[in-house]
Amino acid sequence: MELPELPLAGRSAVITGANQGLGRSIAEHFVRAGASVLITARGEALLAQTAAELRQYLCRPQQQVLARVADVSHERDCHATVVQAIAELENPCIVVNNAGVYGPFGLVEENDWGEWVKAVQINLFGTVLMCRAFLPHLRRARYGKIINLSGGGATAPLPRISSYAASKAAVVRFTETLAEETRDAGIDVNAVAPGALNTRLMQELLAAGPDKVGPALYEKMTQIHHSGGTPLEKGAQLCVFLASAASDGITGRLLSAVWDDWAHLPRHKDQLVNSDIYTLRRIIPEDRGGWKKCA
Repeated sequence: MELPELPLAGRSAVITGANQGLGRSIAEHFVRAGASVLITARGEALLAQTAAELRQYLCRPQQQVLARVADVSHERDCHATVVQAIAELENPCIVVNNAGVYGPFGLVEENDWGEWVKAVQINLFGTVLMCRAFLPHLRRARYGKIINLSGGGATAPLPRISSYAASKAAVVRFTETLAEETRDAGIDVNAVAPGALNTRLMQELLAAGPDKVGPALYEKMTQIHHSGGTPLEKGAQLCVFLASAASDGITGRLLSAVWDDWAHLPRHKDQLVNSDIYTLRRIIPEDRGGWKKCA
């Protein structure tokens, strides 16, 4: 399916971790699609620069690009961000929880525990806190779009990056759970797997070296780095779709920007309601033809 030229016209979004990498790409695609945005990050200088750059893409009257320094792991920052969005933006009905970190690399028993916890606070608690802050407004409006960024750790073990893997898996299950809590409130909640991105996080992983992250993962990421990785726009385009009216009623899903035919999901909306497609589920022997076929 093709989205209209400005599929997000008349809508506004809060996008966290938006001063660089995927977050910045999502913000740019949202602005180009007609949305006003409030972008947040912890780094003030880069955030201001990014906001200034994004304003060149404004394409309609009353459209805005606002910026706010905020740490999503702090409840007060999340609350203040939402208060500003409601006060200053037209129809703030979208939140994109993109802020995230890898956390410490290495064996879990050797990790700095404070850094391990901090990664969970940003990746998981930051996502939950932004949702908690925004949900009363979305419930009153009887409409909203919540988009949570997942990652490779959500669907497969990620040895030596355990805080990232655990927190991202939790984000997906939280997404599925929140989708059930809001199913009758007109709020769609989905998670996005953007692919292997050649961003700051990958640079941090490569800088840690094979001793910390393991030779296999280091080699895999080195190859992805040299090939350029997944284009940022793939994840950003999926986020535009999930923020638009075209995806209304699609909720509780983990969608891959690279592998899933997400643009055609609206035609399967009724089938998705009672399906476990695009979700995290437990596999039992019968799902694989029984123990004999598993052997």
